[in-house]
Amino acid sequence: MLRRKPTRLELKLDDIEEFESIRKDLESRKKQREEAEVAAAGEEAAAVALGADHKSREQIINDRIGYKPQPKAGGRAAHFGTFEF
Repeated sequence: MLRRKPTRLELKLDDIEEFESIRKDLESRKKQREEAEVAAAGEEAAAVALGADHKSREQIINDRIGYKPQPKAGGRAAHFGTFEF
């Protein structure tokens, strides 16, 4: 492997301006997304408060994260596999 001297990077005024414009654009998008989320959360809370779709807190969280719990199988066979007594 050849060793060489580190190259020097120079930051120019154009680079700084470009960085600032991109950063402002990203911040404005983030604010819009947060406002939309707050509005959606407010509507969801209003719907829950009205009782239109009454769900438990656990069900609301599961819906939000996309978790769909599978029902547990009951009975003796479920505990011991295929063994029969």
